[in-house]
Amino acid sequence: MEMQQVRYFLALSNTLNFTRAAEECNVTQPALTRAIKTLEEELGGELLRRERQHSHLTELGRRMLPLLQQCYDAATSAKSLAKAVQSSDVAPLNVTISNSVNIALLVSPFTELFRAYPGVHLKINRGSPAAVIDALKSGDAELAIAGPLGQVWDRLDVWPLFQEEIELAVNSDHPLARRNEADVSLAQLAAEPVLSRIDWETSEELSRCLSAKGYSPRTAHEVETDQDLLALLEANAGVGFVSLTAPRSSNTRRLKLRDLDVSRIVSVYAVAGRQRSPVATTLLNLLRSADWSTFGVSEPA
Repeated sequence: MEMQQVRYFLALSNTLNFTRAAEECNVTQPALTRAIKTLEEELGGELLRRERQHSHLTELGRRMLPLLQQCYDAATSAKSLAKAVQSSDVAPLNVTISNSVNIALLVSPFTELFRAYPGVHLKINRGSPAAVIDALKSGDAELAIAGPLGQVWDRLDVWPLFQEEIELAVNSDHPLARRNEADVSLAQLAAEPVLSRIDWETSEELSRCLSAKGYSPRTAHEVETDQDLLALLEANAGVGFVSLTAPRSSNTRRLKLRDLDVSRIVSVYAVAGRQRSPVATTLLNLLRSADWSTFGVSEPA
């Protein structure tokens, strides 16, 4: 199997048209057709069924598509990595990270990326879930890392990275923090002012779970980022719901929610069908292969 055959198949699976796929790959249609036929012979079956009005992938083609895409991405990354090692070419990469994702989690993948691409020029933007979607749509970001974004755009490719619990954070001098218990019930929060997060990916799911338990938070203040929430917690302005991996402070304490089972999945996002740069593909592979368990999180359900 040759990477050229794989590239032709990926183009064909995207266009479902031999003529357009040949144009996209800058080859003649007969050459592309021969390559696809050779690939089918090697894999032992038909990958795409040609019909007069509409061509479509066969069952074998659908099963092979993600595997061949991964194979092609890995080969592209390896080739680019070899080139990067031999040169100091600047490789720009724009990444948008949700306000709710602690960038400290990404130190290891970034370290490996910088080692692989000494000339990488990383541009990191922060934003709300809506800003994350807009950055991907406009092409301002090749990759994005965020919590659940919902079904807001059907062109999103999503790779879940880890699942984390939602906890309660309080000031170290708060009465709830001075107890010997490591958890807290919702009934104990009835009179507590709650710091609310603006545009937090987990807000809707959290509100639904709290409502199901008959608890309606008394909102005290509204903040946009974990850092702002942490500052108000240190000022003892209320209590707040945070993700397990959110930034911590020696002046605050985390408590498990005794009668509430709520969590979120953090994923990496990209635009389906859009060509990714080799450096973006490398970072994507590093994120997907990272060991997130060291942060106390679990595999996505």
